[in-house]
Amino acid sequence: MTSTTERVEVPSARAGVARWLSQNVVVVVSTILAAVSCLEVAPDAAYRHYFDVRTLVTLFCMLAVVKALQEVHVFGVVAARLVAVFGTRRAVVVTLVWVTLVGSMLITNDMSLIAFLPLAWIVLSSTGNEDLVAYVFILQTAAANLGGMITPFGSPQNLYLYSFYEIPLGTFLGIMVIPFGVSVVAITAMSLVVRNAPMRTHEEPEPLPRGRVACYAVLFVLTVLVVLRVLPLWSGIAVPLGLAVTGWRALVKVDYGLMLTFVMFFIFSGNLSRMPEVHHWLTNLLDGDVLLWSALSSQVISNVPTALLFAQFTPHSAQLLTGVNVGGVGTPVASLASLITLAYFQLHRREQTGRFLRLFLVINLALLALLALVSHLAFDLGLVPGAS
Repeated sequence: MTSTTERVEVPSARAGVARWLSQNVVVVVSTILAAVSCLEVAPDAAYRHYFDVRTLVTLFCMLAVVKALQEVHVFGVVAARLVAVFGTRRAVVVTLVWVTLVGSMLITNDMSLIAFLPLAWIVLSSTGNEDLVAYVFILQTAAANLGGMITPFGSPQNLYLYSFYEIPLGTFLGIMVIPFGVSVVAITAMSLVVRNAPMRTHEEPEPLPRGRVACYAVLFVLTVLVVLRVLPLWSGIAVPLGLAVTGWRALVKVDYGLMLTFVMFFIFSGNLSRMPEVHHWLTNLLDGDVLLWSALSSQVISNVPTALLFAQFTPHSAQLLTGVNVGGVGTPVASLASLITLAYFQLHRREQTGRFLRLFLVINLALLALLALVSHLAFDLGLVPGAS
């Protein structure tokens, strides 16, 4: 006879597995794709050339340092102090969106959302402005996805493409400055339409442990210098060594799922490049319009996997870089960061998910159309360095 405990534990275990799968869809899909591709191209010595070690090392260092800074509440404290300066709904919304935008330029788009979505919820819910939650979350997501395009470490796809194509920093900035500028203007304009009214919050920022913050700041600067190739790659060893002493929990909490996603897509894209039919088809496809196809592909399989896959089949780095960044807006799966927002919104307002998704699509598809058009015009007019 089955006990009550057993009857309860089985559904609970199944629910836990289902929850894990729903939260790690990209990891699971990338692993399946890699495994299937291995059936076609058996593992051999050539596999060792699939992996971009610089990307994996710099991604790990950035994720670890940002997690350490989150552990001591640096981003929340900084943002809370900025918000405390302003006293109206409009000013607070603009501040929340801009903090997220600037944060994505420095700590990657997903980390910026992880840091600042909770702050937005606390500020809006504690002041009786819950009606703004969906709108502000969506604008923060757009700000994170589009703000991060201007720096090589603003998103995982930027880290990879900057390393893969060995793009000079000046060229990188020149490629992204036009869509970035248009994004900033559009997002700021949408923030300013919020009705103005007094707003006050009583949330007090937590005191910061200055010693640990100083250590993490040094490690962050070191990571940025490694990303920009000012310091050699081996310098990155200072990050895990430093965190092992001052904040080992950050090493445990690194998003290893994202790391694994990169590894699996390295295998998948490497194997595809060795399949003659696939290689021929994708090469011909991307010869037509890399920007368009990379932006469209991002809407279906997300921009990080698109960057990893398409880079194997095109030399047009400027178009691909622009396409996957512009393609970060659109559908909720266009960027992995957008799924973070959806999950966090459902944590607080699950019953409003349908309304949230409708508003999300309206705003994001409008931004996608605007940025795709502007970017194409910039290439057509010869305003983009490194275009070929």
